[in-house]
Amino acid sequence: MLFVTTQFLIFFLIVGAVYWSLPWHRARILWLLAASIYFYASWNASLALLVCCTACGDYLIGLGMERAGHSPWRRRLMWLSVLGNLGVLCYFKYANFFLRSLEEALLAAGQSASLPVLRVLLPVGISFYTFEAINYTVDVYLGRTRAERSLPRFLLFILFFPHLVAGPIVRARDFLPQIARRKRWSWLRAHVAARLILLGLIKKLVIADRMAAFADPVFANPGAHSSATLWMAALAYALQVYGDFSGYTDLALGLAHLLGFRLAENFNMPYLAPNIAEFWRRWHISLSSWLRDYLFIPLGGSRGGPWKTARNLLVVMTLAGLWHGAAWPFVVFGLVQGCFLIIHRGFRGWCESRPGLRTVLESGPGTAARVAFTFCCFCVSLVVFRCVTLADGWTMLLGMFTAVDGLGPPLQVQALAFTVALVALGHWLGCQQRYQLLLERVPAPAWGLVYGALLTATLVLAPDSSKAFVYFQF
Repeated sequence: MLFVTTQFLIFFLIVGAVYWSLPWHRARILWLLAASIYFYASWNASLALLVCCTACGDYLIGLGMERAGHSPWRRRLMWLSVLGNLGVLCYFKYANFFLRSLEEALLAAGQSASLPVLRVLLPVGISFYTFEAINYTVDVYLGRTRAERSLPRFLLFILFFPHLVAGPIVRARDFLPQIARRKRWSWLRAHVAARLILLGLIKKLVIADRMAAFADPVFANPGAHSSATLWMAALAYALQVYGDFSGYTDLALGLAHLLGFRLAENFNMPYLAPNIAEFWRRWHISLSSWLRDYLFIPLGGSRGGPWKTARNLLVVMTLAGLWHGAAWPFVVFGLVQGCFLIIHRGFRGWCESRPGLRTVLESGPGTAARVAFTFCCFCVSLVVFRCVTLADGWTMLLGMFTAVDGLGPPLQVQALAFTVALVALGHWLGCQQRYQLLLERVPAPAWGLVYGALLTATLVLAPDSSKAFVYFQF
């Protein structure tokens, strides 16, 4: 059940109408929980049962850790939950990848091998709710949050349908108190929600889906295109991923607002980042902050000197790449991002002893050049992320720098230029405080007309059929 379908619109209208008409807070929680389970079961009922069972296990372990006090059982229970969640994730998402990789390694070593292929269906959003469950368990263990005593509230924390399948990754200490708090309808919140939902639809239907129509055929056969077309496809895919995932996040935030909940911001104008470290502080913020708090810092962070810091960055970013998918292109993408971060740290240290160079780099033109360079580096690395195999990625990267032969069809160039301008305008408006003041001062009826016009334009510009969100596969 995709967010951009008539089926979901009917589902959400029913859920919202019943939710706000119920006078009892507990009844609202149970209703939202039932709706969330139904939402997930619309993909696969047996996998919905799996998610519920693993969540119930984490709920019981949280209570057990609190009851264990400071005894050794507290730590054992924490590891039971962490390893159990990772075990489920590895079985469903990575088992066949590891078996295929082992088989290929044995064949390369001259050993004949025929390992079995597991017939398992990947649960939608498993990478997201696994990290949420681990966050809860570790925070209870460390005393950052109390164990949740209400099973319905805990299940809603994991299963809340706006963030269930593609994030943002919510923290227990931020979201559980919201579930416990009684809520009242707010027209101001509805206005914010309408703006977020409309923005999400524009990003998904006008930017992401239209860019996918251009990028997909090129990535499917990179050897048949000129370098200019390959560069345009790489740029189109960068815009597609941003529009798709950022659009989903805006829709999730808007839907949550309509139900009285606030989810974490997940994007903050990432394509204006002047360096790769700042980029990862702006892109997929909930994942980046999770990896920082629950992996990078426990590994030692930036303590222990430059070599250990470099090792930690490579480990974290490689695992971040693997988190996205069970394939070598994702692993290589993560390794590349780790190398980018290591190079950035080294260059930043080198610049600290050269104040003249720092002044140039931090000037207006210098900042613009750094933003453009960071964006180009990310675009090139996304080529590997998008390609099905490393061989396809290498073919496309090689073609981008060697197969010089024209620009490509004029309509494609115009569509790409229009989308670049649209994304740039959105980033620019996000930097302007006047834009925020305008949102606050214009009366609601006027905004109703604006939203209606924008929605009509979005539906006109949208392709005939919408593609599934890219991050649903993760």
